[in-house]
Amino acid sequence: MPDATDPGPDAVADGLTVGQVSTRLGVTVRALHHWDEIALARPSLRTAAGYRLYTAADLERLHRVVVYREIGLGLDRIRTVLDDSTADVPGALRAQRAQVAERIDRLQRLGAGLDRMIDAHERGLLLTAEQQAAVFGPRWNPDWPAEARERYGDTAQWSQYAERSAARGPEEWRAVADAVAGLDRDLADAMDAGVTPGSPAANQLVERHREVFASYFPLTRQMQVCLGRRYEAEPAFAAHYDGIHAGLATWFRRIIDASARAHGIDPETAAWQ
Repeated sequence: MPDATDPGPDAVADGLTVGQVSTRLGVTVRALHHWDEIALARPSLRTAAGYRLYTAADLERLHRVVVYREIGLGLDRIRTVLDDSTADVPGALRAQRAQVAERIDRLQRLGAGLDRMIDAHERGLLLTAEQQAAVFGPRWNPDWPAEARERYGDTAQWSQYAERSAARGPEEWRAVADAVAGLDRDLADAMDAGVTPGSPAANQLVERHREVFASYFPLTRQMQVCLGRRYEAEPAFAAHYDGIHAGLATWFRRIIDASARAHGIDPETAAWQ
């Protein structure tokens, strides 16, 4: 039979075509055809040429189908609500309302998480200046996250850092800060104790540095070599380590280099990869 939405000269005055119903209710012709095929909402009339025509009663049923579908009821449940005189319609709607409320709650939490992720990508650290000082100590400069964003914001590592940062509050960052401070103390103690580059004790500290640093982003051995060079060469890093123990920046770089050589990496040619 023809499926065209324009019935042509055979249309009758008291029926609406599939195309007209589609426009009036805002549903697709395909959906109307499907509902017809499964006997959920069928047109009562046909023209002599076989075109579907919906009566006012058909349109009322279709309207209810559309309403129930928009609030999330499945087609089988809609059929029960429409055709079963014993169906608990208010109960079905209350159950659907509860599901909608759950979805709204999930979407709100998702939205809040997306907001935090966006903020983390743009700011790096989602702590106030006061929280940063409390977590990282009085020597912390609250401008550092913005400077890091300016310098590294277009790198994969910044994205990885932002994703971790978005999930952290003050307590989680305090745990990270404590781990870093503990490593710094143990580095100074090892240097004091005469631990030599390449020794098991030194290599263990190098591995621990990679594990602690993973709080920010995954650190390959080659990247660690590059960081070690930066710790020694850049004034801010060198001041931090040498402030803990004189010469610690250079010693730290040396034990990283020795560990890299043990893993087949030439520190002189190591790249950020």
